Amino acid sequence: MKKSQDYHHSFQNLQENGMSFEQVFERIVTFMNLNPSGHYRLMVGTDSQVHKSQTIFITGIVIQNKGKGVWACITKVIVPRQMTHLHERISLELSLTEEVVSLFTEERKSELINIVLPYLYQGATFTMEGHIDIGAGKRNKTREFVKEMVTRIESMGVEPKIKPNAFVASSYANRYTK
Repeated sequence: MKKSQDYHHSFQNLQENGMSFEQVFERIVTFMNLNPSGHYRLMVGTDSQVHKSQTIFITGIVIQNKGKGVWACITKVIVPRQMTHLHERISLELSLTEEVVSLFTEERKSELINIVLPYLYQGATFTMEGHIDIGAGKRNKTREFVKEMVTRIESMGVEPKIKPNAFVASSYANRYTK
């Protein structure tokens, strides 16, 4: 039987195309089971790029075992117009991140936590982060949206990260928006 929540986009990385979210989740479980005593960060973030006739949004999912490697994939959404208003674009970026984060249901998060649980006393960890492509610096145009966007991601029970710590959005996803 299929999980109750299906995602309408397909995911890809350099090795595979057309993955369902269920397949992505299976890859994350497999990656974590390779070293269940690891230090895991599950990170989701979105970036966008305005082009001549469209705006491309890339959402990245990255599972990192600190110092021991990563597994990652992306999904793409194309809006068939130039989205020139910064707040609208940042808000949609976060909505796409929230959509993917919501696919990690409590049941799925518990499955991931249960991988590291027997190894907690040996230092195993698991955290989930929402990477937001905004910054709080004085010269950053997005600084006025920080409180709003951070509150939105916190309300999902996910640790927010902004620039310079939001590398899934500002670096990984960014490279695929060009």
